[in-house]
Amino acid sequence: MTASIFDPYFKEMDTYLNLRDLAPNTRKNYHSSLKAYLTWLSETLAVSPEDATYENIRTYLLHLKQIRKLSNHSINAHASTIRFFRIYILKQGWSQYEVPRMKYRTKLPFVLSKEETLEFIGSIPNLKHKALIVLLYSSGLRISEACSLRYEDIQRKDLRIFIRCTKNRSERYAMLSANALDILTDYWRTHGKPRGWVFPGTKPDSHIVNYTASLYIKNHLQRIGWTLPVTAHTFRHSFATHLYEQGTDLVAIKNLLGHRSLNSTLLYVHLARTGMGKAVSPFDVR
Repeated sequence: MTASIFDPYFKEMDTYLNLRDLAPNTRKNYHSSLKAYLTWLSETLAVSPEDATYENIRTYLLHLKQIRKLSNHSINAHASTIRFFRIYILKQGWSQYEVPRMKYRTKLPFVLSKEETLEFIGSIPNLKHKALIVLLYSSGLRISEACSLRYEDIQRKDLRIFIRCTKNRSERYAMLSANALDILTDYWRTHGKPRGWVFPGTKPDSHIVNYTASLYIKNHLQRIGWTLPVTAHTFRHSFATHLYEQGTDLVAIKNLLGHRSLNSTLLYVHLARTGMGKAVSPFDVR
């Protein structure tokens, strides 16, 4: 069986993905995991997708765990793709009792202290790189939101940023730090005063991509010799954590981050160094 034989499956799946209007990265993940599953059925079992049993599916998921060493979270994502494929493409249905979801641990993300954050940003020599990373921290932006900012989105008078491209497809306003605006203005004046994308890409009428912005952080970590697990999202987590430590209420933080549910924002109670509030261990009360 060659890859071309899979094409009818992918074509029909794309119809449903388009109907759901899923994000490009989500579609890419569906394609990748479905291709891996179909290839495994063909090359390992010589079984057609229509004839695959629940036992075959369980064996495949265990293969992902034991041979490919994927995390339980990733395996659940693969199982969701197979479920989608069986229900919408093969019209075969799905049983959660035949293919139970794997339990997985939820780890707390790494956050920088305020001092570490300011040290990292202050030591960035490239003004463009500094301006972008400053926005990640000072406004709590996702990397995709910072990369796709336009000139008109920066509302200097009101000290706020209009965010039009969000993960959950809802527009919002983010705060604009006065200090960040100074750095952003210096960058803008010394880099051709861009009137379209704030951070133009190499191609005409394009902005920089997430990977390029992530490289700014990775390269600077190597430059200063830090081994901390800092990513672009670390600055968003640090922004929210530091706000909570300053006494900002969770609803305000939720709105600034663009979370749909307050449950997502409750994470920062655990990350904050003041997260336990004024609670005192009973062992220390005499």
